Formats: sequence, C-alpha cells, structure tokens
Amino acid sequence: MATTLHPPVGTARPGWAPSAPAARAAHDTPRRHLAWLAGGAAMSFAVPYVLADRLGIQRDVYYGLYAAAVAALSAGWAADTGLSLRALCARRWRLAVALGLVFAAASAMIVVRSEDATPHPGGLEFLAALGWRGVVYGAADGVLLSAFPILVVFAALRRTRLRRRRGGLLAAGALALAASLAMTATYHLGYADFRSSKLRKPLTGDLVWSVPTLATLNPVGAPIAHAGLHVAAVTHSYETDLFLPPHRQGDAR
Repeated sequence: MATTLHPPVGTARPGWAPSAPAARAAHDTPRRHLAWLAGGAAMSFAVPYVLADRLGIQRDVYYGLYAAAVAALSAGWAADTGLSLRALCARRWRLAVALGLVFAAASAMIVVRSEDATPHPGGLEFLAALGWRGVVYGAADGVLLSAFPILVVFAALRRTRLRRRRGGLLAAGALALAASLAMTATYHLGYADFRSSKLRKPLTGDLVWSVPTLATLNPVGAPIAHAGLHVAAVTHSYETDLFLPPHRQGDAR
C-alpha cells in the first residue's frame, strides 16, 4: 500500500496538477482544503437532519437532493482549489476499479450476513430501485463518506512537513481514514435512528468501502464499493432498518 498511497510532494503529478488559472490555484492551500472538509462535514449532517429527519421528504426524492448536494460539494471543492477531478479519476484507474469491485463484493457480504432476507418488488420498480437506491445513492454515499474526505486530507498535506518525514505517508493515510470515519459518523447522526449504538455498524463498514480510494487516491473506487453495499441491500433486504436510510414506518417502498 505504501507505493499506491504516495501522492506528489512539492511537484505536480497527474491527478493533483491545477486545472485552473493561477488565481484559483492559489487557493490550493492546506487551510483552504480543511475549510472545505469542515464545510462538507456540516453539510453531511445538515442534509439528512433537515430533509429527512425534520421535513420527512419522501425517500427517493431525498436521495436525489442528497446526490445533488454531494456532487455540488465535490465540484465546488475542485473548482475552488484548482484541482482536476478528471485527472484524479485517471490516477491508477484500472486498480481503482478492480479494488472497487472486490470491495463491492465484500460490502455485499456484509449485507447478506448481517440482515435477514425480505421480499422486494418486481419488474420495472425493482430495476428502478437497483439503479436509484443501489447505484446512485450508493455512489453518492461513497463519495461523501470516503472519497471526498480522503482526497481532501491528502491534498491538504501533500506539501507539508509531515509528508516529508519518515512515516509521513502512513500518518497522512491514518489522518485521511480518521476524516472518513468522522464524516461517516457525522452523516449518520443526521438520522434519528443512528443516534444510538447502531452507529457502530456504518463506522465498521467504512473501514471496508474506503480501502479502494485510500489505496489509489482515485475517487472512483469507494463509490463502486459502496454501491455494491446498497445494491445488495435492495436485492437481499429491501425492507432493511440498517441500510438505505432514512427509515420511517411505511416508507420502505
């Protein structure tokens, strides 16, 4: 993992080179990245708390608004700091996709082993649920909970003294994983039923679905892995009270 985690130090390399004019590239500073991380954490709590917990928006409508908020956050961070999302997605992309698929299978096993099987709708309704609740919502979760915090931390640290020290790479990886766990906790606390010991389960899962992005610094791996979790939930445990929040009586469909 030591070789795949290594981002540039001092010099630009593909995936980290500024994609914007110098004025925006000047915002590519540790403080700026950490400000975006803090803003992302605030958003991760506010969106489920306001839209799902307080307003009770219908589940599939909520997923669309949530995915749009995650996309806006990611695009805003990249544009403001002058980083290229396209270049980030090109970094070790074959390895990122392969790891994403491996950990998607591992995430699916988590669902099968932790939840009882329940009936699911058939036909077009089931296909729509697989695409919307499984792939779209799962990918959005993977971006917000793993890819975004991990990449922001590495972007913030890549020119710092920490990265130039022996063990700096491992320290950066540990901080990035801690940021991902914190984002996962903050997000789930936005849902009423996760303000309990139930919170431990997504935190454990984050250690699984974060690996592809942590190992490659490519944002696509974690969303693939997390989508595997949600697709399995739709297929195996459609009426789950753990995966696919928000969970409200009569809203499973």
